[in-house]
Amino acid sequence: MHDDGRYDDPRVNGSASDPVSRETEHPRWPHEAPGGRSAAERVAAARGNAAVPVRFEAAVPQQPAPAVVPDAVAPPVTVDDTTASPPASYGRVATDDAYVSRETPTREEDDPPLAMEAMRAVQILNPSGEVTMPRPERTRVMCVANQKGGVGKTTTTVNLAVALALHGNRVLVVDLDPQGNASTGLNVPHHTGVPDVYDCLINSMPLEEVAQAVEGIPNLWCVPATIDLAGAEIELVSVVARESRLTRAIAGYPGHFDYVFIDCPPSLGLLTVNALVAAQEVLIPIQCEYYALEGLNQLINNINLVRQHLNPKLEVSTILLTMYDRRTRLADAVEQDVRNHFGDKVLQAVIPRNVRVSEAPSYGQSVMTYDPGSRGATSYFEAAQEIAERGVKEPVGRNA
Repeated sequence: MHDDGRYDDPRVNGSASDPVSRETEHPRWPHEAPGGRSAAERVAAARGNAAVPVRFEAAVPQQPAPAVVPDAVAPPVTVDDTTASPPASYGRVATDDAYVSRETPTREEDDPPLAMEAMRAVQILNPSGEVTMPRPERTRVMCVANQKGGVGKTTTTVNLAVALALHGNRVLVVDLDPQGNASTGLNVPHHTGVPDVYDCLINSMPLEEVAQAVEGIPNLWCVPATIDLAGAEIELVSVVARESRLTRAIAGYPGHFDYVFIDCPPSLGLLTVNALVAAQEVLIPIQCEYYALEGLNQLINNINLVRQHLNPKLEVSTILLTMYDRRTRLADAVEQDVRNHFGDKVLQAVIPRNVRVSEAPSYGQSVMTYDPGSRGATSYFEAAQEIAERGVKEPVGRNA
């Protein structure tokens, strides 16, 4: 560099006629004068500015200690001045706050390792059949009911049934909802013309002629529902012993089941009454929102009426919290209210909001087989295991 500010390097000078400012930096990094430091570094050193890019050489660079915090462990870095860029961790300006990488996960449980997910999948699918859930002494007929729609009745019925069947229990699902969503979730044909639960209720067809084995799930059968069931509410009005038609159909089945799950429609009509009369236990799924609690008293009152006049063995045995969103305080408040009111009847397992649970029916599967490593599948597996263990501990009070 000459005394008048000109450079001999043609990369920087361009031409002898073009004056170049002392603070002008060449786009290529690092831009150095042939004899040592670059012009920008010299100007910065004169001004006392320590935030300029630090020059990198074959070893760890010399850096002012008070202003710059290097990494704890920094291997020697070789920089090619034609292609290299400065590592982001070198020359970091010291700040009061601790440095946090953007790639550091905030919660490890939100993104479980693949090994953990694979272990859960093997546990849920149980391909060897060696792991079994406790089997009850008598058949447990459970009615899954809630007059509010969209709380997870069908999803709960399907996934609990699959979880129990995969672990050694013989399970029958009775789809009593005219929409036929439980039949869809189990991939059982339920189009017009297929024998369904309507034929059992109205035409007294034996249940074994209607039940279909679920493909891919051993020990699981389903009685489908077609659109014909929508007219059963009116037709049952004139039928003798209309409230106990389903009871006689289940009692006349020649085989033995460990569990019979009845998926009820979102109403308190004759179909739901048939289910309450046929069942020994009521499983109530409750969405963790205010509206789900609003109509719960009416459901409990109807259950009490059925117990007094039609089925003295009926009992609300299980409460399952569904669609739990841990990000909201409302979900925690609803959970505390339900646990304070129902006590031990509320399962410890809580079903979270999980997209896999919603995706599974579109493939004609339960979440247990669609994505067995997901949080939804794990939660339903824990709920099924808890139900099975409770049935073994208290068999007399529920089946007497």
